[in-house]
Amino acid sequence: MLYKEERTPASASQESPEAAHTGRGSLLARVLTIGALVVVVVLIAVLVLGGSSGHKYTLVFQTGGQLVKGNQVLIGGSPAGSIDSIDLTDDDNAEVKITIDQVLHRGTTAVVRTPSLSTVAGRYISISPGPDNFKALPDGAVLAGDSTTTPVDLDQLFNAFNPRARKGLQDVIQGFAGIYADKGKQANAAYKYFSPALSSTDRLLRELNSDQAVFSDFVLNSSKVVTALAERRDQLTGLVSNTNTALGAIADQNVAFDRSLQLLPPTLRQANTTFVNLRAALDDIDPLVNTAKQATKNLDPFLRQLRPVADKAVPVFRNLGDSVNLPGKHNDLQYIVRALPSLHRVGTPFQKTGIKALSSAQDTITFARPYAPELLAALGKLGQASGYYDANGHYARIQSASLNLFNYNSGTQALNPNTLAEKFQPFDFSLARRCPGGATQAVSGSNPFLDEGRLNGKCNPADVPPG
Repeated sequence: MLYKEERTPASASQESPEAAHTGRGSLLARVLTIGALVVVVVLIAVLVLGGSSGHKYTLVFQTGGQLVKGNQVLIGGSPAGSIDSIDLTDDDNAEVKITIDQVLHRGTTAVVRTPSLSTVAGRYISISPGPDNFKALPDGAVLAGDSTTTPVDLDQLFNAFNPRARKGLQDVIQGFAGIYADKGKQANAAYKYFSPALSSTDRLLRELNSDQAVFSDFVLNSSKVVTALAERRDQLTGLVSNTNTALGAIADQNVAFDRSLQLLPPTLRQANTTFVNLRAALDDIDPLVNTAKQATKNLDPFLRQLRPVADKAVPVFRNLGDSVNLPGKHNDLQYIVRALPSLHRVGTPFQKTGIKALSSAQDTITFARPYAPELLAALGKLGQASGYYDANGHYARIQSASLNLFNYNSGTQALNPNTLAEKFQPFDFSLARRCPGGATQAVSGSNPFLDEGRLNGKCNPADVPPG
């Protein structure tokens, strides 16, 4: 404030020039100080009362969503600004200009919200700001396309139905009204569990969404199961019917079932005692197991060597299975075994005759058996004998004209020519009764073969080649 000094004329007349100059300087300083205070107060008032006009952005929605100028703009559920204006763009979208007190960043989205589907009043814009580490949006920035979402009104939902569907929906709503008529108290008691049910459903869906691959496989496999059940609905009907019959039979035996349940606790107690004793027995088995480890240490290489044998045995046993039981008639061992009784009945009368024939042929077989090597050698070596040749040609080409060309002189051990009359005398085949091996000269005396005396009297061991 400025204070005015009253001076007497005497004092005024007595004031010196220096004092007057000092008084004018003090007055000027006071004026400047008061002016600076006024400027500071004005700046503070502008900053506090007027402040900044906020950050302005433009939001483009498909429809205005029944927004009006002055509706709130919320961020995180708290008021952050309001709608300045709503205009129509050239492509018939709603252009909403807002002013908020917060800087937005890239990644920000805006949604037109309604308090409920049944009201058209109180619309507001809910903004989900982008991350703070993203680039800030400048004032006047436009958010459109994927960054904005327009609400769907209940009327739009109803308009999606044809008149017949709307009439059906009306009947459903009226039916619900009839269901809940005079049942408000019971409905309120049921609604108490509605929120926990939704929470549990939300947790369930969140778990399903956390592993979509497994859930997709589950849906596909469930579809296959349902398809398989649909293809076998007749069998499933029979299964349900049989299950009903089985459960009915169990219900008919409810007394015995009740008795079984009464006996179950003591049975379980006895089983518990048995298992306790078995635990002690297992401790006693430990030494046996430790001893068996030494005996089975070579089992692994044995099993490795056994594996290729088992692999090769698979086709053998498969063929054996086919030989025992092959699909079809009269082609496997099973058929042969079934035919054996008939064969036995048919062959029984011939057994005695067969046994008698074998007994009669025993001496002949005994005599002929030792000569088998000579017979087979003769057949096998015949080609070799005819293959050699000398100056006269092949060996097989030289043969006697008669079997009585010579006779053997045991005194001189030489072959003497027979006379013409002797040459045409019948040859006595009984002279040749050689034993097996008797046609070959052997210094060791290992021949002829008498078969441990069985050929004595049937062949002549002395009938050997000369010399």
